[in-house]
Amino acid sequence: MDVNANVFSNKDITVTYEPRCCVNAGICAKQLSEVFRNSVIPWIDLDGAETDVIVNQIKKCPSGALKYHLNQKDVA
Repeated sequence: MDVNANVFSNKDITVTYEPRCCVNAGICAKQLSEVFRNSVIPWIDLDGAETDVIVNQIKKCPSGALKYHLNQKDVA
């Protein structure tokens, strides 16, 4: 079993999902279905919306099952 099965990342953001915490309110999928998809694997597609839109949606998660952190940009 993949230890990081509930970690989704792109160049800007990393999103984690804790299924044991989820109350299945469905707010994420109802309000941002381009990112949080019910019937597609992987169910989180971080290319479906801009990072700030994803962050705002995660902040609405009533159970805290969805969390995020912004990835550091390389300064070179």
